Formats: sequence, structure tokens, C-alpha cells
Amino acid sequence: MSTLDSLPKLPELNKKILYTLLILIIYRLGVFIPIPGVDAQEVLRVFTSQGKSFFDIINLFSGGAFERASIFALGVMPYITSSIVMSLVVKTVPSLEEMQKDPLGKKKVSQYSRYLTIVICFFQGSLLVSALQSGLGTGAEIVYNPGLTFFVITIATLTAGTFFVMWLGEQITNNGIGNGLSLIIAVSIIASIPSATGNLFNFVRIGELNIITIVLFLLIMLIILYSIVFVERSYRKIPVQYPQRTKGRKVFAGQASHLPLKINPAGVIPPIFASSILLLPLTIFNYVDVPSVNQFAQTFLNNGFLYNGVFAILVIFFTFFYTGIVINPEEMSENLKKNGANIPGIRPGKSTTEYIKSVMSKLTVIGALYLAIVCVIPAILNAKPFSLPFYYGGASLLIVIGVTLDTIQQIESFLISSNYDQLTGKRAAREPRRFNVR
Repeated sequence: MSTLDSLPKLPELNKKILYTLLILIIYRLGVFIPIPGVDAQEVLRVFTSQGKSFFDIINLFSGGAFERASIFALGVMPYITSSIVMSLVVKTVPSLEEMQKDPLGKKKVSQYSRYLTIVICFFQGSLLVSALQSGLGTGAEIVYNPGLTFFVITIATLTAGTFFVMWLGEQITNNGIGNGLSLIIAVSIIASIPSATGNLFNFVRIGELNIITIVLFLLIMLIILYSIVFVERSYRKIPVQYPQRTKGRKVFAGQASHLPLKINPAGVIPPIFASSILLLPLTIFNYVDVPSVNQFAQTFLNNGFLYNGVFAILVIFFTFFYTGIVINPEEMSENLKKNGANIPGIRPGKSTTEYIKSVMSKLTVIGALYLAIVCVIPAILNAKPFSLPFYYGGASLLIVIGVTLDTIQQIESFLISSNYDQLTGKRAAREPRRFNVR
């Protein structure tokens, strides 16, 4: 309540929030702009008439842009895929890893990632153009004038659309509230919730679902949502002791504090990475003109156990991978040593590093299992023999809730920082008058 009460008093925060909403509105408007030379209505008809396919994954993370044959059809997934590849390359190439430690080198690595994004956009765009010209595998006349000209223009349009979405995300990150790309992905997922809810009520209307099933669905949904919020807001607090300090004639007693480590240190990044990695081979397999490969791709997609098993393994892998990148126990230990702080019962230096590594390893295991379970349990409950109507994927719920909590946390941090600046500003304004001898 205090956060909401503070909003009207902070025009700068209000400006950031409005700016973020404006950018997201621009993105959502772009979703409805079709690719030149494509019958968007026919694409929508063919898409909705098809059964489950890998197009559903593309459509989910693009906020329905694919089923509308939009200029944003590729979304931000090419850039995310590129970022994953570059992160792996940086970890395996010592020169790049050393380069990334420098601000200019980090900028250069980021530029390499953008170049790779262009390559991935060209590759995925080529497959998408082929799909459109073939009527998404149905032979429908979707493209008005297929050929080389349409091929070149469409790939250029899709690539430009991806980079424009990236630019929108950067604008939110730099001038708005929250992580821009994460918010765009979350908004894309939220855009599919009304249709999923509509399907649920439609099944109730025609009598395929009874009241008991609906109540059970709502109960499990609440449990999943509560579990996600609980874990995402939970920390493992490592006690830290600061020594006694002497400043002038004053002696300050030692202070007890803690080092907060998130139960899920990787956040929502692993499901996003896993979805992006799964998307690329499915796209390739779907359009390789080899019957056995096509059959394998369709079997893999329709086999819930196989698909969710691979997805869970990828989520676990990226949890360890991303945590290893963003969390540095050596740096934490060094910072504690510089400030004269220590963990009670643990020697400063190497012993502290090993202790933090041990704690982080346990937290990473817990976080990885938690993410894997949340991502696959809705799909398991949706399958036989449960057959519960889960139209909201676990990864989707996790991303939306995680991004929402992160955005709220950034707003709270901004409020705390603003209140602190106001207090220090008042003090600075009073001091000249206090010591003015005139």
C-alpha cells in the first residue's frame, strides 16, 4: 500500500511507468501489422485449423504475431538464441572471456551477438518464408506473388522487425521500468491468456467440463502460483559479521548482517533459454524434406513425455549454466574481505569462497528442480489420465510471474532510492544555513 501511495508523489517514476506502457503498446500494435504480400486472414485460418505444431511455440513467444503473419513474427527469440550461443562461446574461448571483463570488450562481444542475430534471423526467416509459400504445409494460397522478390523482402522485413523489437526492449531497460526484453516476452504470453480462458469457458458451456474439474483446476492453479511467488521471494541468508571500527574518538560496535542468496538464483532465464534452443531444431526438422526426419519432429512434439523430458533437462542445464555466469563466489568473498567482514566460523579468503560455492551449489540444485517441475507439471496434468484443462504452460506462468515480481522489485528499489535522495537533499539544504556565520 505504501508503494501505491508513493506513486503520485514521484513524477519521475510515473514518467518511467508511462514510458514503459507506451513502448509495450507500440509493440502490441506492431503485432497486427502483416508482412507485405501475405494474406493474413488466410494464415490465421490455416494456423487455427492445424493441430499441435512447433508453430505454437513461435506464436506463444511472439504474442500471436506468427498466426497473424506479422512483421514481428520472429519476435526476440533469434536474439536470445544468439545470446546463448555467444555466452557458450565466451565461456570456452579464454580471449573472449578476458575481453568481456573490460567495458569496451563487453560492448564488442554484444556487437558480435547482434551480428549472429542477423544470421539466425536470415536462417529462421528463410524457413518461415518457405512455410508461407507452401501454405504452412497445406497448399493454401497465402502469398499473393511468391518468388525471389517476396523471399528477399520478407526476410529483410522479419529481420528489421526483430531488431526493432530489440530496440524497444532496450528503450524500456534504459528509460523505463524493468528488463525490456523480459517484459516484451511476458506481455506476449499474457496476450494469449484471454483466448486460453475463452477455450476453458467454452468447454464448460458445451458440457465437456464439469464444475468439479473446474474447481480442481483452480485449486491446482492457485497452488502453482503461490509456490512460484513463494520461491521467487525466498532467500538463503548467510550471516555476516562486521568488525568493530574506530573513527576519531568514537568507537563503533561490530554489526551483524547477512548475505542474501536467492533460492532460485537463475530467475526466469532458464525457461526462456530452453524454449529458444528447442525452437531452432524443431524449425529445421519441420522443413527438412526427409520423411523420417519430419516424422521424428512430429512424434517428438506430440509425445508429451519426450518433449517435456527434454525441456526439463534443458531447463536444469541452463539453470546451472546461467547461475555460474552471474554468481561469482570469488568476487563475493573478496568483497567481504575488503570490507573487513567475515562469515562466523569461516576463515576469510579461500575458505569463505568454498563455503559460498557449497551454499550456491545446493541452491542451484533446488532452483533447477523447482524450475523443471513448474515447467512440466501443467503439461503432465493436462495429459492422460489426469486430463485437466491446463492451457497455461508452466514456463509461461513462471516467466509472467517472475518478470512481474522483478518489475515490482525495481519499482520498490526506485522508491527507496528516491526517498533516500530526498532525505539527504534536505540535510544538504539545511547545513549551509546551520553553519552560516553571517
